[in-house]
Amino acid sequence: MEQPLAVMFGAGNVGRGFLGQLFTESGYRVTFVDVVRPLVEALNRRGAYTLQLVTDEAVQEYTITNVSALFPSDTEAVAGALASCAIAATAVGVNALPKIAPVVAAGLERRRLAGEADPLNIIICENLKGAPDLFAEMLRPYLSEEGRQYLEEQVGLVDAVISRMVPIMPPEIAERDPSFIMAEPYKILPVNRLRFKGRIPEIVGMEPKDNFEAYVDRKLYTHNAGHAMHAYLGYLRGYTYGYEALGDPV
Repeated sequence: MEQPLAVMFGAGNVGRGFLGQLFTESGYRVTFVDVVRPLVEALNRRGAYTLQLVTDEAVQEYTITNVSALFPSDTEAVAGALASCAIAATAVGVNALPKIAPVVAAGLERRRLAGEADPLNIIICENLKGAPDLFAEMLRPYLSEEGRQYLEEQVGLVDAVISRMVPIMPPEIAERDPSFIMAEPYKILPVNRLRFKGRIPEIVGMEPKDNFEAYVDRKLYTHNAGHAMHAYLGYLRGYTYGYEALGDPV
């Protein structure tokens, strides 16, 4: 029996460094959609990529398998993947959402016309409050009247809180292997339970929450605020890097 498909828009830090792992560990094969040619070619050439989870004490290396990649400009292939997938997600950055809206809309129209009975949930992993509603507004101009009704009734645009830290890979590493990525081991993905349509899928690490906004605020005022505070204070102390500020005895 073929594994269910997850379509992941964005094969960057969050896509490869977090969601790709969760989907794979949950039994999905993953098709990434990305604009970076060396990355897309590397993922297709190997059908897998290496993820290292790093702590002060150890490095754990994982091979994320059963992956492929498409360019968003390949509308036919991306729409076909969306028409048949079990779940999808975005992690492209808020400014890139308008660029993927046309191809996502094409996929929703094809899914509707194919008579796919199961709703499609798309996890929106973007760093902006209200991103699902914003993305819905971007999709509507590209949908038919029937497509807009399908969006309302059969498509769940689900907020998520991303807290796993994934550094940008140094150029020398990216040049050697564009698909290689490192991250911290943190593995919890709070999502808005009330945004799902139909059955909520079981994804490793995903935690559906009724009081989702509280988890957004928790991240902003603890995780993000803590990073900002040590960056500001580190700058005042003359440091360049975060680890230097953290090591300051004061």
